[in-house]
Amino acid sequence: MPDDSNGSLTDELAGLDFAAVSPEEFARIVKGLSGRELAEVMRGELRARVIGEVFGRMRQQFRPEAAGRLNALIRWKITGSEELVYETLVADGTCAVTEGRSEAEPRTTLVMGDADFLKLVSGNGNPVTMFMMRKLKVAGDVGLASGLTRYFDIPKA
Repeated sequence: MPDDSNGSLTDELAGLDFAAVSPEEFARIVKGLSGRELAEVMRGELRARVIGEVFGRMRQQFRPEAAGRLNALIRWKITGSEELVYETLVADGTCAVTEGRSEAEPRTTLVMGDADFLKLVSGNGNPVTMFMMRKLKVAGDVGLASGLTRYFDIPKA
């Protein structure tokens, strides 16, 4: 996605209807942006829209056949200008997503910055590599965290 300045890139992305962007197109957009550009995009109102849309799609991207009998609460903490917390409950072949922190104890918690979150959920980041480079922090069940991507249909850009 060409741009002359960060302002025009942000303006261009702010004008997108993220609900109409396919997962494959989203993956291509993220792949085409540098870490600095991703950080710039993830400022202000656009950040909440993008993250909200990603979590809003998790139920559709969920692969119940891959999850089998998995029963786990996964807490996601996305750091940045402010910490956003979402929880994904995988149980009985379903996936439910809620915004905010519940009182329940998660089986695993994933903590990462905005740009790394976008890379992970768009298939542009390898979770094991991100963990080894300390871009992704995991508390709790590391084995579950390392295999989470197989439970979701994540496009490749």
